[in-house]
Amino acid sequence: MDRVEVGALQVVVIYSPRAREFDTVRVSLPVGARVRDALQQSGLLERHSQIDLERHKVGVWGKWRGLDEPLRDRDRVEIYRPLAVDPKEARRRRQREATCSPKR
Repeated sequence: MDRVEVGALQVVVIYSPRAREFDTVRVSLPVGARVRDALQQSGLLERHSQIDLERHKVGVWGKWRGLDEPLRDRDRVEIYRPLAVDPKEARRRRQREATCSPKR
């Protein structure tokens, strides 16, 4: 069982290296900790060498945040992969395929 420190922030850090695959780590941080602190303590940067904080955006609860953004108790820090395909282009491709395929 994890030991919870009094006056500490309980934060989850999550990264998805591939679709439907998640690496989730719970960390305990001192009050006043920042996004950068959670990332460093989580160990995800070491486990996933492809994470480049210059290219990968980070956020808290689905909203982009800077590395120096302060955290609150029970926050979820997320590391976002760069998009492989622009979503608008992917939609166009699907639409072309749907209109070109023979109807049954």
